[in-house]
Amino acid sequence: MDFADDFMDEHGDGGYGDSYGQDRNMDKSKGSKKGYEDVRPHQASYNIPDTVKNFLAQFHRHITHNHVDDIHQLYDNGFNRLTERFYKNTPWPSDEVVAPLVEDDPLFLILYRELYFRHIYARLQPDVYHRCQSYYNYCDLFNHILSDEDSIDLQLPVQWLWDIIDEFIYQFQSFTQYRAKLSKRSQEELDHLRGHQQVWNVHSVLNVLHSLVEKSNINLQLEAIANGQDSKPVAGEYGADPLYRHLGYFSLIGLCRLHCLLGDYHQALKVLDHMDLSKKSISASVPTCRVTLFYYVGFAYLMMRRYPDAIRTFGNVLLYLQRTKLLIPKSYQYDQMIKQTEKMYCLLAIALTFCPQSIDESINTQMREKCGERMHRLSSGDEKTFTDMFSFACPKFLSPVPPSLDAELADFHMEAFNAQNKIFLSEVRQQGLIPVIRSYLQLYTSMPIVKMAAFMELDVEEFRTHLYRYKHKMCTPVWSSGPLLSGDMKSCAGTDFYMEGDMIHITDTTVARPYGEYFVREISKITELNKSLRSMISHMR
Repeated sequence: MDFADDFMDEHGDGGYGDSYGQDRNMDKSKGSKKGYEDVRPHQASYNIPDTVKNFLAQFHRHITHNHVDDIHQLYDNGFNRLTERFYKNTPWPSDEVVAPLVEDDPLFLILYRELYFRHIYARLQPDVYHRCQSYYNYCDLFNHILSDEDSIDLQLPVQWLWDIIDEFIYQFQSFTQYRAKLSKRSQEELDHLRGHQQVWNVHSVLNVLHSLVEKSNINLQLEAIANGQDSKPVAGEYGADPLYRHLGYFSLIGLCRLHCLLGDYHQALKVLDHMDLSKKSISASVPTCRVTLFYYVGFAYLMMRRYPDAIRTFGNVLLYLQRTKLLIPKSYQYDQMIKQTEKMYCLLAIALTFCPQSIDESINTQMREKCGERMHRLSSGDEKTFTDMFSFACPKFLSPVPPSLDAELADFHMEAFNAQNKIFLSEVRQQGLIPVIRSYLQLYTSMPIVKMAAFMELDVEEFRTHLYRYKHKMCTPVWSSGPLLSGDMKSCAGTDFYMEGDMIHITDTTVARPYGEYFVREISKITELNKSLRSMISHMR
């Protein structure tokens, strides 16, 4: 596959197993991994509580027989409840201890280890051994799913499938940050990293996500749905399986996230070409997935200077959260989703500073409660406020190339952020006088350029340059339908102008809200609801 050629050239080219670094029989002295036993300290044997034994036995039985609803209950409630009771500050039992209780089932043990390491990341402090072990376990899992000639006989809840992709990218992100802090690494850790340099390689992560997308034919399915066609004929054997279809869909969102972390915003939106965010989709059934999707799409729009699209994207998901917050289950990701919501309010405030426009009143009220004083400083062009809000609200950027382990032992984890922050502040400085120019334009219908330049205490030619910059910055593609990168060039200034000689003529381009369309849309919804209620009543009779 083209996206993994470099990685496969370096680590072998014998199918998915080799490309993910799965040859566990290689000599450890050559810097390869030999197995879980070689890279982790053994967990002392101890008695597992009977409650936990019963849970594991039930969990194994339901996974073996694909009882999705029962798996969901045990995964979403049982595991978290037992964690709080028995393993709040300690790891769960190792797979070696658990194996006899589940008939040494290799697939179940892979899934169990996925939860085991996720718990360590969430509640404890993972060391270099945990990070490597978890990577190898994901290799086992994805090879199991992707390497079989036939689709795997496994069904998991949609929430768990999303959590697998989300956690996979999070652990890659965490490892990349960990590896970049060389000054904090001990000699033992450095030696271990030198022996496992292929662990969490960016090519292997991209390889997994692209492989899941291709295996599931998810893009063909989404394209067929967008054209009003049945997706089954193009789904293929794997795409028709819910496991592959959901993993493929979530991998698209994972790719969008990963490209944003690497600073490639065009590609982040490009991978979602066939995804229609305006329609109900798989992401609607997993709130944390929906929030993640809209956060990264909105952020990519913001960094590409497509402020109206960023405002629309953030506004839509924040309104969705307001209306459904009481219905969202408090999973282990709930706190992270709340933090991501806070970030989106900050990013929305930044986008509205660059491109003022009307938004939903409830969202506007919430935003002013959270960012009120800072919004005033943003409008005055305070760079420190821009930097503080950007550093809080942006994702943790990554460098695709890790620092050399033989270089000076310094910290490199902030380099990617500093590069993105520099680009962002450059845009802030270029937009510095635009709010002032806009405020003057709103006061007049026409004015000589000499007079307005005098108001701003600038010479005429310098002011003329700022007017051209205003025109350029306020003209941007605005999405209406189709791929997320598409859009018609429009002015988002609200107040526009044209020049005739040395005279500035001002026009108000603000479009009144189409209340008629809103009422028609709501009447249609009520009509459909009445039909559904009548149908339910007739069935009850």
